[in-house]
Amino acid sequence: MDRLDRKILSILQEDATIPVAEIGRRVGLSTTPCWRRIQKLEEDGVIQRRVAVLDPKLVNAKVTVFVSITTSQHSEEWLRRFAEVIRDFPEVIEFYRMSGQVDYLLRVVVPDIEAYDAFYKRLITKIDIADVSSSFAMEQIKYTTALPLQFVQIEKEKAV
Repeated sequence: MDRLDRKILSILQEDATIPVAEIGRRVGLSTTPCWRRIQKLEEDGVIQRRVAVLDPKLVNAKVTVFVSITTSQHSEEWLRRFAEVIRDFPEVIEFYRMSGQVDYLLRVVVPDIEAYDAFYKRLITKIDIADVSSSFAMEQIKYTTALPLQFVQIEKEKAV
């Protein structure tokens, strides 16, 4: 990956609908070489998919809940089962295995507290959990889907 790839990624992270010709213009490439670079980034798995970012309020998913889960079971079989259970909950939009006091952290989005309560009741009937602690976000101060690109290892550019 070189500086041009990093510039292309930066543009695509902000708006994946920008035409390739415009991306090429911004990074100093013609359309075909720019398109080839984007295809290579997709083939290499750097670009995993292109999606639309929705407004949570307009799709009635305005309440964000961070759910900390502790379990007394730490087997691979239990984790596999737990992951399967969580996959069936569309309200869970992020799911992490953690270090420290909490074993798992979920980010859940729902319309309101009643919907979260219904989610919670469905969850605890599907799998044994030692402790569940829920924190409701009061305000979203920063949100981005763009990953920082300053950590990308830049290949040395060949002298022409």
